[in-house]
Amino acid sequence: MNIPSTLFLLLLYSPFSLQAGATEMLLDQYQASGAGAFTAEQGAAVWGRTVIHANNGQTRSCSDCHGGDLTKVGRHAKTGKRIEPMAPSVNSQRLSDPKKIEKWFKRNCKWTWGRTCTAQEKGDLLLYLQQH
Repeated sequence: MNIPSTLFLLLLYSPFSLQAGATEMLLDQYQASGAGAFTAEQGAAVWGRTVIHANNGQTRSCSDCHGGDLTKVGRHAKTGKRIEPMAPSVNSQRLSDPKKIEKWFKRNCKWTWGRTCTAQEKGDLLLYLQQH
């Protein structure tokens, strides 16, 4: 195997490539389900959105657990459990597995907002998270 081929394979199977593949696949699915164009700016707005949770009247947002700096460790607001950084730039496991991404969207949107995320919100959030 020559050097360019080796370099190509390293890039192909790098964590960045895995993240890009997982997110691109999901973005395509969200678009197919009727979402509009995705933007990281809208993802930032969704991330920072504070809502009054219908079940208990308390305010919640993504940053309550994940913090304002996505490159830092977060803590679950209720349990205090450590949450690894959301930023793929410092946590190669982030955004690498479509099943995990969907699992956490389902769980966290329901916990934070009291409902499932829309395809639009998921796509915008993925673009926002990819920037970090």
